Amino acid sequence: MPTIRKSRKKLPPISKKRIDELKALPDEKIDYSDIPELDAEFWDNAEWVEPNKTQSLTIRVKESVLNYFKEGGKGYQTRINAVLESYVRAKTEPDPSRPSHR
Repeated sequence: MPTIRKSRKKLPPISKKRIDELKALPDEKIDYSDIPELDAEFWDNAEWVEPNKTQSLTIRVKESVLNYFKEGGKGYQTRINAVLESYVRAKTEPDPSRPSHR
């Protein structure tokens, strides 16, 4: 089962008034009908996944590359890491339609 990641920044804004309304909502009023039960079958197939930790390092990159990522605002290091991670995945995951060239 793939990991699905959601960024808070991509969620629609929620007003302070609505947050206060939700905080005041008692547990018995919360609708859980669209959330499936985690039955024995789920746990039999569940897999423990350790998070992929990041490591701090110093690296030299071209100024134009750094400027490009910084133009996107806060989180530029995360975006750089995502590009590098995508490259590594493309190089390490087998693609039967493509000959292996490393």
